[in-house]
Amino acid sequence: MCSSTPNTEREVLPTNVKPFHYNITLEPDLEKFTFDGEETIEFNVNERTDYISLNSLEITVSEANVNGVPVSSITFDEKAQTVTFKLDDHLVEGSVAKLHIKFQGILNDQMAGFYRSSYEQDGKKKYLATTQFEPTDCRRAFPSYDEPSAKATFSISLIADKDLVCLSNMDEKETTLLSDNKKKVEFNKSPLMSTYLVACIVGDLRHVDSVVEYKVPIKVYATPGMEHLGKYSADVAAKCLAFFDKKFDIDYPLPKCDMVAIHDFSAGAMENFGLITYRNTDLLIDASKADVNTKLRVTEVVAHELAHQWFGNLVTMDFWDGLWLNEGFATWMSWYAVDSLYPEWKVWESYVSDSLQHALGLDSLRSSHPVEVPVKKAEEINQIFDAISYSKGSSILKMLSKWLGEETFIKGVSNYLKKHKWGNTQTSDLWDALSAASGKDVVEVMDIWTKKIGYPVVKVSEEDGKITVTQNRFLNTNDVKPEEDETLYPIFLALKTSNGVEDLTLDSRSKTIDLSTKDDFFKINADQFGIYRTAYETSRWNKLGQAGVEGKLSVEDRVGLVADAGSLASAGYIETTNLLDLVKLWTKEENYVVWDEIINRIGAIKKAFIFSDESITEGLKSFVLDLIKEKTSSISWDYSSENLSFAEEQLRVSFFSAAVNNGDKKAIEFAQSAFEAYIAGDENAFSPSFRSIIFNAVAKNGDRKTYDKLLALLKTTKIVDEEGAILRSLGSFRDPEIIDSVLGLLKEGSIVRQQDIYKPMAGLTTHVVGINKFWAWFQENAEELEKRFPPGSSLFSAVVRLSTSSFTTSEKKAEIEKFFANKETKGYDQALAQSLDVISSKISWTQRDTTELQQWLNASGYKQ
Repeated sequence: MCSSTPNTEREVLPTNVKPFHYNITLEPDLEKFTFDGEETIEFNVNERTDYISLNSLEITVSEANVNGVPVSSITFDEKAQTVTFKLDDHLVEGSVAKLHIKFQGILNDQMAGFYRSSYEQDGKKKYLATTQFEPTDCRRAFPSYDEPSAKATFSISLIADKDLVCLSNMDEKETTLLSDNKKKVEFNKSPLMSTYLVACIVGDLRHVDSVVEYKVPIKVYATPGMEHLGKYSADVAAKCLAFFDKKFDIDYPLPKCDMVAIHDFSAGAMENFGLITYRNTDLLIDASKADVNTKLRVTEVVAHELAHQWFGNLVTMDFWDGLWLNEGFATWMSWYAVDSLYPEWKVWESYVSDSLQHALGLDSLRSSHPVEVPVKKAEEINQIFDAISYSKGSSILKMLSKWLGEETFIKGVSNYLKKHKWGNTQTSDLWDALSAASGKDVVEVMDIWTKKIGYPVVKVSEEDGKITVTQNRFLNTNDVKPEEDETLYPIFLALKTSNGVEDLTLDSRSKTIDLSTKDDFFKINADQFGIYRTAYETSRWNKLGQAGVEGKLSVEDRVGLVADAGSLASAGYIETTNLLDLVKLWTKEENYVVWDEIINRIGAIKKAFIFSDESITEGLKSFVLDLIKEKTSSISWDYSSENLSFAEEQLRVSFFSAAVNNGDKKAIEFAQSAFEAYIAGDENAFSPSFRSIIFNAVAKNGDRKTYDKLLALLKTTKIVDEEGAILRSLGSFRDPEIIDSVLGLLKEGSIVRQQDIYKPMAGLTTHVVGINKFWAWFQENAEELEKRFPPGSSLFSAVVRLSTSSFTTSEKKAEIEKFFANKETKGYDQALAQSLDVISSKISWTQRDTTELQQWLNASGYKQ
């Protein structure tokens, strides 16, 4: 029902009434896995009408009245996910209507809506009830106007056993003891917020408080015995909230901030206003035993969710096509906060190899989508929670902050938040605020970046002291059609020479620039702020490699060069050997981010050629070992209590990972002996930062006994991030029978939680046996798998992508297309299209470069 709606193409509710307050009581039953609910919704009546429609899914309504008068009929539309209450008489325009409903729902196990999460305690399986409403699952918990623009206030009450903890967005108002050992906990009335940010939790929980002072209480909750692992995150939260208070010049608006670790959780975390929920692994951490990457990840996730309390919660996009406003900004702001609070981590160096490359990777596919993507139906929304909304969105903001200046950018954001607090906005509102703060025409420049799909490649040609730069659409399949290449982006060239950095803009197809430098050095896109690839002439790659050796390039420059070369080579814009010639000069490189990018890009070549002549893969392994031998010869893998800096530990991890994964015998022997010592009880057998590498190494080279040891450790470990490391390693086994056992675990579901199903799958995609068996298993179990996830689930999309995207031949592409040809793919059609694009790119790559790559490896002495 779409009458009286501002955009009739969207499947949204009528605007004949608008809710302004919900009074809700929920009572979950943790034995029957159901819940009872009662609510009164107060509406402003916008026009004369005799019905009220709400979003509702898997809810049974047992009673309903409006202003005390029973409704004449209740009609459900399962496809539209609505319930309509018909009235005998009309509501009068300008009046207030109160709809009172009693209803029942399912405490499901799909990690959506009001659901149950299980855990083991004292040998018994226990449950808690929790919520996940973003984007459109509030309707599973109570009938509502489940749209971000329909902000309202909420008075929430929870009924539960008197010994259980009840939490919601606001602080507790009062608790009343009821009969049957139950209690009713009423929470204070919330400020205006969207339904997707409402949260309720009932369970046996314990908490720790932040020891870092902040003006409102900050608590981290977990199931009994795990709460102490929340200390690190509680203190990070206090620092972040104080940081955001100052930067936004707006105080955190709620009376408390709770963060809760949930055992079953589909995403990484969810920014519910005042009650933020997380996967255990993204909140709970023993800082003394965690590896450096886990510590960084937890810090960034906490900062991300807290940034949302202002950007997303206080000010909210008016509909889901503006998702990037929430996620892109929270991503940028989390990096900004972590860099300010922990400057020794130098996270902006990592940003170039992390968020920027995720954005460029996905956006190089023909099946990508604009940052501001039109969405009309509920099942389309989950598919845009991806690297475009998060990583490209944040990269656009990073580019914009560089153009405007960081202080001006933050001032503009603060003004935007102040102007629109408690309201809803569109992207243009942010551009207007930034234009006003900077005096620059932000709309003209940035609209293209958010409303157009893809990004450009800037081709550089050289002649007589001048360079000509030309922009065209970049696709990883290098088959751009004329109609796909009509957009001209405003590109910030940031030309770096020995004279410094010159700020130039390319807003036409081509431009010629006089270098006027004292030497032959130049690089486009200084410090890699721009969202594009740069394709140089063949001879320039070697010169840039030498410039890196000579210290003329920043870390971001070096990472960006390697990333550009790798991506351009995979697409055929340059030769793959250009990448290898570039990085072979950097054997003395000291920065771990640069090394990680080098290893990852060579790893991408190995993945593309995984079904090709084995000599290529083996030759590339030899090449990597040759690259790192000068560094690894002076590094010990033995665990030491000496205090390494963050960067030193990261560098050691990078080299150990590269050595193990490329067949270094000493590194593999160390991994195996350290694993056996660890299993035998030596907690200091290896650095916590080596955990994932060692587990993968022993699995890759392991037998059934190794598998049994890892499985036993999985069942007993008390280290939160160790569980994830084991799960990822299970897919690394090469033995077909063991792989069958792993796939059996995924299907059975008691040992590998549904939320973690993708972790062993990712390991299976790293080797030929695993890729083939995984795809065969997926085909057999596709229907059952799809039923296990809610419609449009991002987890099921990930399973589709993982099971298909590792293939590299036309025959397999055709087989995949045939399998899905007659299936209803809505909810994951974009993931499937992206997989097929990736396969097409690898088909072209292997057909184009196999002979040349073999010749280069042979000529360089890496013949197998």
